[in-house]
Amino acid sequence: MLKVVGVKFRKAGKIYYFNPNDLELNLGDAVVVENSRGLELGYIGETLKEIDESELSEELMPVVRIATKKDLENLEKNKEKESQALLKAKELVNKYNLDMKFVDAEYTLDSSKVIINFTCEDRVDFRELVKELASILKTRIELRQIGIRDQAKIIGAIGNCGKECCCKMYLSDFDKVSIKMAKTQNLSLNPTKISGVCGRLMCCLAYENEFYAEIMSKMPKLNSKVKTKDGIGQVVYNDVLKERVVVKFVTEDSTKIESYAIDEIKPVPNENKENQENKNNKK
Repeated sequence: MLKVVGVKFRKAGKIYYFNPNDLELNLGDAVVVENSRGLELGYIGETLKEIDESELSEELMPVVRIATKKDLENLEKNKEKESQALLKAKELVNKYNLDMKFVDAEYTLDSSKVIINFTCEDRVDFRELVKELASILKTRIELRQIGIRDQAKIIGAIGNCGKECCCKMYLSDFDKVSIKMAKTQNLSLNPTKISGVCGRLMCCLAYENEFYAEIMSKMPKLNSKVKTKDGIGQVVYNDVLKERVVVKFVTEDSTKIESYAIDEIKPVPNENKENQENKNNKK
């Protein structure tokens, strides 16, 4: 087992594990760590714990030190330089007429490298741009292509609900979202209503999907026959949130609609099997 601490570099960023290096670290502490990009300043997102070595996807790097006042000052200076680097990069994109969009820039703590995130639809030859940008900024340049969901997470925006996007506020990673989730929740399949500002399906479709899937598995299919305390009727609506089933009773004299809790009804196997066979015969 290995002793590790979790460090994140953005407010809602992914947590990465580091060797605590025998330092006494508390939640929220600013620390300087060494990773593949160089020295960076992050914040403790998970305190000391033990994990199995098999859980690590790469070499465990160390926490170098608890951030000093000078480290925090350097971080602020870097933020000022990052806006200038992004501006220069955008100017060069226009100069070389490249079909790419720069999203943000990040300097390593010691300013030995600047990482610039960008989006583009096709492959782009940006070698000349990198050469000129390196000569202007006097540091190493790393261009990193990201997806449009990552772009929304970095920039942030207001979602359909009127609040800031979940990915910007607290989601550390993107869950898998599918159109099946929208169908399970009886949502409109209109793309403008179930897509986020990034153009992809909204992350929040996954939040209640497990609940809907569980309840729907207990509910009868529409138009199927069920047995109730009032007799046998036909299902016309399933109210998932209230966990109730609306049943229609038709007699020679009248039509009646009643609502029942899930546990108050039972399927009518023979009736439902016959209905299915009739549908198959019509096909």
